[in-house]
Amino acid sequence: MRIRGTPIVEQDQALKVMVEARYQEMKEKAKASVEKATAVSLTSDMWTSINTEAYLAVTCHFVDESSTLNTVVLGVQYFPNAHTAENIAQVKGSLMAEWAITDKVTCLVTDGAANMGACARELRLKHAICIAHTLNLVVKKALDQTPELSDIRAKSRKIVGYFRSSTTAKERLSVVQEQLRKPQLKLIQEVETRWNNTYNMLQRLFEQREPVGAALASLTTDIPPMSSEEFGIISECLVVLAPFNDATTELSQEKRVSGSKVIPLLTMLDHCLNEQMEKSPSIGSSLAQKLRMLLREKLDKIQTMSIMFLVTLLDPRFRKLGFLSPARASEAEKRLKAECASVMRASTTSSSSAPPPQPSTSQSVEAVSHGNNLWRRLDESVRQTQTQNVTADANIEVQRYMMEPNIGRLEDPLKYWERQKYVYPHLYKLALTYLLFSKAGEILSKKRNRLRPATVEKLLFLNKNQ
Repeated sequence: MRIRGTPIVEQDQALKVMVEARYQEMKEKAKASVEKATAVSLTSDMWTSINTEAYLAVTCHFVDESSTLNTVVLGVQYFPNAHTAENIAQVKGSLMAEWAITDKVTCLVTDGAANMGACARELRLKHAICIAHTLNLVVKKALDQTPELSDIRAKSRKIVGYFRSSTTAKERLSVVQEQLRKPQLKLIQEVETRWNNTYNMLQRLFEQREPVGAALASLTTDIPPMSSEEFGIISECLVVLAPFNDATTELSQEKRVSGSKVIPLLTMLDHCLNEQMEKSPSIGSSLAQKLRMLLREKLDKIQTMSIMFLVTLLDPRFRKLGFLSPARASEAEKRLKAECASVMRASTTSSSSAPPPQPSTSQSVEAVSHGNNLWRRLDESVRQTQTQNVTADANIEVQRYMMEPNIGRLEDPLKYWERQKYVYPHLYKLALTYLLFSKAGEILSKKRNRLRPATVEKLLFLNKNQ
């Protein structure tokens, strides 16, 4: 809105000054918050604005002193360079250094692009692929491998395209919907890059099958309506795909830690698919079989990643119940005991006094050396006993935690650890380290398409870090 009597150029300049001042204020506040974190995870996303300008967003996730998950955008940077792993790593490395978190990053979560994985290796960071991206690839591949459904999808796209592009067809559909007392909803077109758009297209078309068929019959078009057999196939496939749609929706709306959900969520999807496969042979059961095969390939790989199975065990909503097999859960528990013992040893070392100064004369060195040889067997026995004690204590702490009943699935796991941090002090430290995963992503709206990249970076930073 223009202020009367003030030139537009002066208003723009004043706004820039205000944005810059607010940006610097919020950045210092965010840095002070991140500085207190003992461990962080990073998520990053690269996207292109409607002006075909590329941006790289890097977001930091950490748990604060009150056991609350915090999310801070480190930067949304204009990225005109080639999207190579080296160039991306350089930007991320600079941000990590600027925010003083280089030694605090436990994991980098990205999509499955090759350059993102190579970037993580370049930065020597543990890498995890976003579960929503994984689900998208699994379902898209299964859909593409189902020829009968591919033909129906192509036919659906034509029908939807016709009603969305023709004013006459659109108006006719609205009239028929009213006559049949159906909700006056628009048809949804499939988007190739997102599988759930395929689901939404088929679901809406199935729900509106009566008015769509009646409208097509009354219009002059060579597009044939769906047959009852084709709608039967759509119905079967929607039942199979519904749990994947629920999972995608839940992940996109998640406000708490989400990394610990990955293995349990994939396990539950596996159970749902198994139920569909047990039904009589059909296109739906065939689709379920393809999905299950592809999903198990991903699940088997994810269950071998230490950061993924540790975060599952450390979530009191899941513990060992989140795993597909008891054997995997037992292997994960052994690793958790080892990690707990490592934390105990580190705590003991940091609290112990400094070692005595080394002798200064060669005669003293020989005496100490001779003494060490004399007492070597006893000293080794003492060290072994100390190690055994730490291992035993770690085993006890983990076993006690595992024997507790799980909290409700809708409860906040971080609140549990805040209550239990003195009961399981070493596991609490591990929980703060691993329960960090979240999602990130930002897009440019059409209203901002004329902003300069430097201004876009600051506005998006302010928008996300309010």
